[in-house]
Amino acid sequence: MGKRIMFTGGSGKAGRHVVNYLVERGHQVLNLDAKPLDHPDVRTLITDITDSGQVFNALSSYMGRHEFDPSLRPQPVDAVVHFAAIPRIMITPDNEVFRINALGTYNVVEAAVKLGIRKIVIASSETTYGLVFANEPRDPSYFPLDEDYDVDPMDSYALSKIVNEQTARAFAARSGFDIYALRIGNVIEPHEYELFPKWFADPGFRKRIAWSYIDARDLGQIVDLAVAKDGLGYQVFNAANDDCSSDLPTRELLARFYPGVPLKRELGEYETLLSNRKAREVLGFREAHNWRKYVRPA
Repeated sequence: MGKRIMFTGGSGKAGRHVVNYLVERGHQVLNLDAKPLDHPDVRTLITDITDSGQVFNALSSYMGRHEFDPSLRPQPVDAVVHFAAIPRIMITPDNEVFRINALGTYNVVEAAVKLGIRKIVIASSETTYGLVFANEPRDPSYFPLDEDYDVDPMDSYALSKIVNEQTARAFAARSGFDIYALRIGNVIEPHEYELFPKWFADPGFRKRIAWSYIDARDLGQIVDLAVAKDGLGYQVFNAANDDCSSDLPTRELLARFYPGVPLKRELGEYETLLSNRKAREVLGFREAHNWRKYVRPA
């Protein structure tokens, strides 16, 4: 049975694919964003997530598509999915990245909890592991990167995401609600598979993201599974596809670009270094869009 889902940031790169996935599976979605989403079945409510009053109002709003609908009375909301954010460094000043991302997430989670919405899913990031936006290239403590890793970034974006995870944890503790944070890998839209041959030719280019990726449609699946999975309290899940975004075996990538970094466990031949084992085992994630379906290895 479809659920009523408030979705922040549904107009963004990842959000629009996730929203479409949710709608295709029968959910009703209201998009809360600073700009409209071009989707025939989804209305966008222009909302500033840094304004607590707007967020409270938005999350308690009527979710239908037209102002002439027979009833405009709000109905109970089943879940909030929060993707709205400044998506990386070097777009706005660092303090703005932190302010918007940390304050926006606080406002969304606080409003959802106080309005009694018992399922909240927030977008965290692979950057929390400290490799992506480090001042200089650095080695992790171990591979694969899993949810037990002692995250230690130095940049404002990843720091905001760690603060967001702690915000989620605090509100889950005080409310008893389910709040899940997804550490999302590099999001790949369907048309972006045409970039893979160029990346294969320069395997060091994606070293900072440890060659992780998540197909935008598979990210939709993970969000859908997270919305459906009840009773876990506060949880963190990596959101990544099964393999590295390279045509080289994982062991070869490690030997060439991360020599000496210990392995926490044995890895499959092409296994992702941003471990998705927890998402597979706990949520039941099964990727549908491995890059090999769309790209011929060199």
